[in-house]
Amino acid sequence: MSLKEYGKKRDFNKTAEPKAIKTKSTGKLHFVIQKHDASRLHYDFRLEMEGVLKSWAVPKGPSTDPKTKRLAVMVEDHPFDYKNFEGIIPKGEYGGGTVIVWDEGTYEPIEKVKGKKAQEKYLLNQLHDGSLKIILHGKKLKGEYALVKTQGMGENGWLLIKHKDEYASLVDITKKDTSVLSSQTIEQVKKAKVTEVSAEVNTLLKKGKKSKIPIGMKPMLTTLIDKPFDDPNWVYEVKWDGYRALAFCLKNGDVQLLSRNNKQFNEKFYPIFRILQGLKQDLVIDGEILIINDKGISSFKDLQNWRSEEDGKLVYYVFDIIWYEGKDLTGLPLNVRQKILAEVLANTDDHIKISKVFNGDGNKFYEAAVKKGLEGIIAKKSDSTYAKNTRSKDWLKIKINKYQEVVIAGYTKNSGTSKQFSSLLLGVYKNNELHYVGKVGTGFNDHFQKELIEKFRSLVTVKSPFFEVPNVNKGSRYKPNPSNTKVTWLKPELVCEVSFTEVTDDGVFRHPSFRGMRIDKKAKEAVREVEIETKGFLNPIDETQLRKLNGHPLKFTHLNKLYWPEDKVTKREMFNYYYQVADYILPHLKDRPMSLNRFPGGINSKGFYQKDVSEIAPTWAKTFPHTTEDGEHKEYLLGNDEATLLWMASLGCIEMNPWFSRTQTIDNPDYCVIDLDPDKNTFNQVIEAAQIVKEILDQIEIPCYAKTSGSTGMHIYIPLGAKYSYDQSQMFARIIVNLVHREIPAFTSLERMIANRKGKMYLDFLQNRPGATIACVYSLRPKPGATVSMPLTWDEVKPGMTMGDFTIFNAIDRIKETGDLFKGTLGKSIDLVVAINKAKKIFG
Repeated sequence: MSLKEYGKKRDFNKTAEPKAIKTKSTGKLHFVIQKHDASRLHYDFRLEMEGVLKSWAVPKGPSTDPKTKRLAVMVEDHPFDYKNFEGIIPKGEYGGGTVIVWDEGTYEPIEKVKGKKAQEKYLLNQLHDGSLKIILHGKKLKGEYALVKTQGMGENGWLLIKHKDEYASLVDITKKDTSVLSSQTIEQVKKAKVTEVSAEVNTLLKKGKKSKIPIGMKPMLTTLIDKPFDDPNWVYEVKWDGYRALAFCLKNGDVQLLSRNNKQFNEKFYPIFRILQGLKQDLVIDGEILIINDKGISSFKDLQNWRSEEDGKLVYYVFDIIWYEGKDLTGLPLNVRQKILAEVLANTDDHIKISKVFNGDGNKFYEAAVKKGLEGIIAKKSDSTYAKNTRSKDWLKIKINKYQEVVIAGYTKNSGTSKQFSSLLLGVYKNNELHYVGKVGTGFNDHFQKELIEKFRSLVTVKSPFFEVPNVNKGSRYKPNPSNTKVTWLKPELVCEVSFTEVTDDGVFRHPSFRGMRIDKKAKEAVREVEIETKGFLNPIDETQLRKLNGHPLKFTHLNKLYWPEDKVTKREMFNYYYQVADYILPHLKDRPMSLNRFPGGINSKGFYQKDVSEIAPTWAKTFPHTTEDGEHKEYLLGNDEATLLWMASLGCIEMNPWFSRTQTIDNPDYCVIDLDPDKNTFNQVIEAAQIVKEILDQIEIPCYAKTSGSTGMHIYIPLGAKYSYDQSQMFARIIVNLVHREIPAFTSLERMIANRKGKMYLDFLQNRPGATIACVYSLRPKPGATVSMPLTWDEVKPGMTMGDFTIFNAIDRIKETGDLFKGTLGKSIDLVVAINKAKKIFG
């Protein structure tokens, strides 16, 4: 071979590769290995001899394992100057693609031969004989190697073999993927040109807020609904079937590719990670990592089994941009973010694609998705902002196929089977308890079963992790298992995904099939996903809608009015929230007179209280006649059912304010309340005060329940079971707050007058009186952020928690997971006499 063939294959007016010229070099013999991403990724192994580079193409790259022999196909000689070539060979040219210098250094024969000329002559003889034995002194490759010509692999077929020496290793040396010249990867060289955005997009970017890169943030999530809809104010996208991933990228190549739960994807999906490193931009993008099959459909099972490029082509479909060049873009409308995204990622590799957006006709798009065999569609409100770590009604998903994330809680093995296991036992969480949803025995091959069994070994446990031990065979769910089936229980840590046809009345999947493991999900996140019926909540389209609740007609108007303008939360979303939270909030409203705090124009309008509803209440609404201390007669509304709840909301009652007592025992409250009302205090000080209340009550063995106020403070409830009067309740609250004030006098006060508190937190015990109200648990508040008065476990009452942790955006998901943490406030009463005596004995 000669440089003539090299020159014939190249147009040096188009390619920056060195021209076909021999070069005399001094010193030692040189070698170079270039990583070359052309039609196929490969490595070019080149040895200096007689002023040229003798060259071999090594498809899988060199190995440091003596047992691994790499095919090396000898190609035309290259110029000696080619050893420093790094860059892009234009498409259409021979070898079109990207090249980096993966390794370089000097080399010599294994046999002791002195002098460069003598070494070259010796090596040329070995080359002619088809057996080169050399020592490499590279930056990555070191030690003895052999190049041996083979029989049966064509005229130019050779093998590159590592000799067993001190540099031999089982480690995959090709994982070291950067250039020894530029420290860049193939992908970085490919994307070295910085994207320039248009003047229009630059103007849009100025509307973003300055911020640091939001590393570790969690993405916005979708709400499941049962059917598609048409709306010109919404756009539609394909629902991809892969791993949700956020990419946090900096210009210096620092990239974090993270799952929705901040699990690291850098190594697992390294081709995407490397391409992102080459973007040379400061940005955060949101998308889905997929494998697209031959039919153009994403295959989760293929993605689950992906290990390397040989298993298929990874694609990162990006559908949103969150941060760019120091600007937080989450407050910009979706359509603006999509315009920015289109320019920022305009020239990316085909491994990174922008998810297409379709306007208008959601029903037709859904029909097309069904015909295509897709998983479903996503509907997004065009002007919606990006709500981090929130399941929002502005992003809706409509599934075509039924599937669910579940916890693997055990497995069965039938007698006589040769398989690793017969079926997996599945569960989902409800109220922090794991409930059985069936077993799956299809969807995995023998190889994958072996992989799973290895994962199971460290998780085996004697005790069933289920709330109730299930029957995993035919018959009743809770009968003992037949003797011919062995059940192995597992700690509930692994999450997988299964498809199914329907759910039986007792909550078990019919015809489930295994789809793959969900490494991006935590076990406690595997809760049963239930479709919200579009007929059961206000649709995202009509401005005025009629609904029947509890058999009573209700009219909902001005649904697009922004009740929380800064947060872009509409009146419609308030109604939808109360519809969904009804089962949880109604037990705390039932039979209680309501004080209506009305904000018909939203939170920025002037609100007003209304107690007497005698002239405005619908005929079906239940009321309670009551004469106040000043002799005034009023008809109070009772918060007894869903229709009443939604009717109150239609009056602009953003928050719900029930009495502490019910009509049956109107003079006896169901609980005593301590209201921590800060002034110039930090919320961490509110938390400290709450912790001291808990410590004091623990010492006198009194149960208590905490919730955020949804405004600035916290409320602590002590169950009284309507056993004592308001005066007795207030007396007990006074005793507790005096003890708290004694512990932290520096920032608390018992002064009722604001001026006398001097900026300190008011420990309010006077709320415990007839007719007094505070925002009910689960109530929305007319405050920025659309916050919710949320019950807490005492483990959550710790520094760092904020009121903004619980909002209209995430409250429903939390409540469904935790259940009603406040039901104890309606339970058995404490013994007030015993409690007071204990307090006197302990605290004096």
